[in-house]
Amino acid sequence: MSVVYYATARSRTFDQGYSIPAKFDELLRRVNLKKFISPRDAVAVKMHFGSYGAFRVVRPRFVRTVVDAIRGAGGQPFVCDTVRIPGLQYLELATRSGYTYGAVGAPVVMADGLFGFDGVKVKTGPVIGDISIASGIYDAQAMVVLSHCKGHIESGYAGAIKNLAMGCVCASSRTGERRSRGKLHARGGSQLVWDSDLCNLCGQCVAVCPTGSLHFEKGKWTRDEESCFQCNRCARVCPTGALRDTMEVREFQLGLAEAAKAVIKTFKPGKILYINFVMEAAPECDCMPSQDTPVVQDQGILMSDDIVGIEQASYDLIGKAKPLPQSVAEDMHVKAGEHVLEMINPGKDAPSAIKKMAQYRLGSRKYRLVTVEKKG
Repeated sequence: MSVVYYATARSRTFDQGYSIPAKFDELLRRVNLKKFISPRDAVAVKMHFGSYGAFRVVRPRFVRTVVDAIRGAGGQPFVCDTVRIPGLQYLELATRSGYTYGAVGAPVVMADGLFGFDGVKVKTGPVIGDISIASGIYDAQAMVVLSHCKGHIESGYAGAIKNLAMGCVCASSRTGERRSRGKLHARGGSQLVWDSDLCNLCGQCVAVCPTGSLHFEKGKWTRDEESCFQCNRCARVCPTGALRDTMEVREFQLGLAEAAKAVIKTFKPGKILYINFVMEAAPECDCMPSQDTPVVQDQGILMSDDIVGIEQASYDLIGKAKPLPQSVAEDMHVKAGEHVLEMINPGKDAPSAIKKMAQYRLGSRKYRLVTVEKKG
C-alpha cells in the first residue's frame, strides 16, 4: 500500500498554519526531500507552463517553495517543460505566467532545447516502440514532478502519468525521428480524417494548430504530415465534427503508461517525487488555447513517491467531488456521485493507464491517505 500525503484545500480558521501554502510546507517536511536528493544533484522541477489562454497552472509561489526545499536538501534545481509551441514563444509565455528566475528562484528552461530537438532515444514497448526523452530530463539526477490535475482531450484525465509520458518527451528529434511525441497520438496508424460535407471553413482548426501544419487551399483542408505531431487539438475544437481522429483509446492509454515507464527508468530508484495539484480542475488540458471554469471545487495538494498511488488518489478525489454549477459539468447534467471527468470525456477509460502502471510494478493502486490539516 502506497502512502500519499494530502493537504486539503479547505481552511476553516484564520490561523495561517491552516492555509494551503503552510500545509504545503508541511507536506515537503513530511516527505523529507533528502531521501530523494543527494548533495549537488541536478534536480528537474517538471511542470506545464500552460498556454496564452489556459492560465490555471501551478502557481509560481508553490514552485518557489519546492525550489527552496530542493536547495535546502543540497540539490541544484531547474524548472522545466518541453517545447509545445515554438521554444522562444513558450519561454515568453512562461515569463508572463510568472515563471521567472526572480519568482521561482531557479533557471527556467526548455528541457528538450530551445527548438525542441534535444533528446535521447530510448526503447519503450510494443505500443509505441521508442521515444526521445528530453535531454534535460534524461541527464538530471533527480526530479520533482508538479502536475496540475484536470481533464484531457484524449486521456480523459491528466496528472503525473501524462506529465511524464508527453511532457518529458521531445516533440521531434534531431536524429530524423519525426513526431517523437506524436507517436503517442498517432499510435496504431491512427489518422486525421476531414469530411468536406461537414466543414464550414471556419478556420478554428488552423488557428489552434501549434505547429502551423494546417491550411485551407481553395476550400480544401490540407495538412503537412512532416510537421504535424497529431495532437488532435484541431479535431477537438472543430464545431461541426468535420475533423475526426481514428484513434484507438485503449492503445493510447497503454502508450501513455509505456512512455511514462520509460521516463521513470532513466532515473535511479527513489529519485522522483510526485506532487499533484487537484486545484482549479479544468475540463481540458493546459495546452488548449482557452480554459473553461473548473468542474469541481479545489480539493488540495497530494505528494508521494508512488506515481500509481498518487494518481489513483487524485482521480478518486475528483470523482468523489460534487460537480460545480456554471461549468461544463452542469451543461452535461453531471450528477453528484458520478465521476465528472468520465462524464464530460466519455469513453476515454482514464484508469486503464493507472492500472497498467501498477502492472509494471511502479506502484500500488491501494493507498493510505495521510491528511495534513496544519503546519507543524
